[in-house]
Amino acid sequence: PLRPSARRVTAVKAPEDLGWTEELMREGGVRETVEKALKRGGLDGKPLEVGKQWPTQAQVLAAIPKDCFKKDTFKSLMYCASSAVQLGVTAFLAWKFIPVAASAWPLWVLYALVQGTFATGAWVIAHECGHGAFCDQKWLQTSVGYVLHSAMLAPYYSWQRSHAVHHAKTNHLTQGETHVPKIREKPRSWEKMAKAIGCRTPVALVRLVVRLLLGWPAYLLFGASGGPAYGKTSHVWPYKPFNRGEMELFPGRFKRKVLKADVGIIAVLATLYFWAKQCGIASVLAFYAGPMIVANAWLVLYTWLQHTDVDIPHYDSDSWTWAKGAFSTVDRPYGRVIDFLHHRIGSTHVAHHVNCRIPHYKAVKATEALKRAFPDLYLYDPTPIPLAMFRVVKNCFRVQRVPGPDGMHVFSSTV
Repeated sequence: PLRPSARRVTAVKAPEDLGWTEELMREGGVRETVEKALKRGGLDGKPLEVGKQWPTQAQVLAAIPKDCFKKDTFKSLMYCASSAVQLGVTAFLAWKFIPVAASAWPLWVLYALVQGTFATGAWVIAHECGHGAFCDQKWLQTSVGYVLHSAMLAPYYSWQRSHAVHHAKTNHLTQGETHVPKIREKPRSWEKMAKAIGCRTPVALVRLVVRLLLGWPAYLLFGASGGPAYGKTSHVWPYKPFNRGEMELFPGRFKRKVLKADVGIIAVLATLYFWAKQCGIASVLAFYAGPMIVANAWLVLYTWLQHTDVDIPHYDSDSWTWAKGAFSTVDRPYGRVIDFLHHRIGSTHVAHHVNCRIPHYKAVKATEALKRAFPDLYLYDPTPIPLAMFRVVKNCFRVQRVPGPDGMHVFSSTV
């Protein structure tokens, strides 16, 4: 039901088709930047249209059926159980049939890919708990979220806070959180390397590996890709030398919550240490570390692709609004299997950013309502995920402000 709403248009639009006048494009490089975005992007230029009418938050929420905000505790628990069963059965089969030996490395790689993909589903359930979309029983919701996130070394309360900021300031260039692009006129090091060797693909592959493998721990530990307004941050330590930006990511009572989240992380690390002492480090690496690397890569990929592309603008403090942020989110085609395993986190992400308290099993209905009410604002990119991923990693290095009343910052590249 979601996919047919947006089909790729073969003819590439010109900037003039989207309201860009010669006066707006008079500044050097603006026309080239917009034309590149239209040529490379998969959204038919919709996010770059000039002079759009933006609704208020109340108007957007009023378009969503009230039923979409109702949580079903039993249904949420069943989805949680589904992810848990997937993980348990896969781990049992690996324990039963795959020897912990170097000769079995191809099977352990396959196990990591499968188990890590299953683990992402459990992570999404915990993410829903953090948003208050799991159930009305707060103690149950917090317990489920805390246990699941801690088991995957994600500090529950810390991430709950930073992710709330991400939702509150989506695609805000200074106060946003996660994958906030740099505002620069000069090329970044990745661009310089690509230009030096005359090819973007090798550099893009290295950048992709670095982002997918190191992006999540680097964000949690050091605030990599976080909003400039918060300075250097850490999800495990809210005091000096972290949390000293223009604004605090973890102000007041949130500092104690960060420490409460640390208790769960320490407990899991102690369990892993005891496991390694009893069964050997190879067992921990095979059964736990491999899947966690894959799950972390999924998390980075989702967050990156839902808010970043060559034709998706970002905004500064002077031009950002809630509607611009929410409707700068894009839904993508992950396919039925991944949608089932990951509870549609990628294909109904616009509705999730309009209101994060909508349970995932009501998100399709909410998405359809948003598409009907705001057809000129709702974004769906039919580009296959691998192609979209490479497009982003090859082209999205830095943003520059382009003239006009909308205050858009668009990705710019010299390669």
